[in-house]
Amino acid sequence: MDRVTSMVSERPVVIFSKTTCYMCHTITTLFREFGVDTTVHELENVPRGREIEQALSRLGCTPIVPAVFIGGRLVGGANEVMSLHLSRSLIPLLQSAGAIWV
Repeated sequence: MDRVTSMVSERPVVIFSKTTCYMCHTITTLFREFGVDTTVHELENVPRGREIEQALSRLGCTPIVPAVFIGGRLVGGANEVMSLHLSRSLIPLLQSAGAIWV
């Protein structure tokens, strides 16, 4: 759990992903379209990725990927991010985290 906390505190937007997950790709693309420089950790390619998956599960990530953290806080997965986007709450959240300047 400490490792996840450390990893998400490094950048304004951190996404835990898997290379085979199409929703992970979709969410990462959405942030890039906004000009957000995301940090993406592909769990099958990072050391101790399985341990990170277990920690994300304990945090309540269901499904485990994509797991999106903004400003060091867990936002959730694709459904939560898209809900924020559709309610026009995502951009202000990104701005407050220092991820974009609009």
